[in-house]
Amino acid sequence: MNKQAFVILMGGALTPTDRLAGHLKGARVIAADGGMRHAKALGLTPELWVGDFDSAPQALIDEWPDILREPYPAAKNETDGEIATAEALARGAKRLVFAGALGGERSDHAFMHLLYAAKLAEDGLDVLLTSGEEEAYPLLPGTRNIDLPKGSLFSILGLDTLSGLSIEGARYPLKDFHLPFGSSRTISNVAEGTVRFTLSSGRAIVLARPQDLSGA
Repeated sequence: MNKQAFVILMGGALTPTDRLAGHLKGARVIAADGGMRHAKALGLTPELWVGDFDSAPQALIDEWPDILREPYPAAKNETDGEIATAEALARGAKRLVFAGALGGERSDHAFMHLLYAAKLAEDGLDVLLTSGEEEAYPLLPGTRNIDLPKGSLFSILGLDTLSGLSIEGARYPLKDFHLPFGSSRTISNVAEGTVRFTLSSGRAIVLARPQDLSGA
């Protein structure tokens, strides 16, 4: 077990895949409210279950009687996911995988998860958000490599203006590119394998679809 890697089970859609299992392997697990519904399908046993439990039906609670639960009032200042993250950080987390953090019924929560991921990355955390079908990685100044299946789709969503953006290992490479805020220029690229991203300034999210080989 990697004591510094944590999976946060969130309430959004989650599709079990071999790639997802690889991301979760060896990590400790904390469930955020209704995210506990994914534990059984993934073969995971969380060490802690937090939230106001407004999205956890009694049947789910009854199914996991031995899991330590920490209830919070519904009138609180943080989301259940942020509370779960704080618990993981208090336990020494350096890598965070938010499983079930993309999509779902609440687009405000899904968008907030992307912003929060960028903030956590700025704080030095290794962060991944995944639904099994899609993966999101914060992109900050510097260089990072993301291993993607050949032919899979990915996009870069600029959270502000990006400068010095380079993309290698993709069908549509870029070199030292200036991407204005709100531009769609970096939507729908195709990985040729491991993709290398370099950024001089700005913040972005790389949104990848590892199972989607429609661009192959």
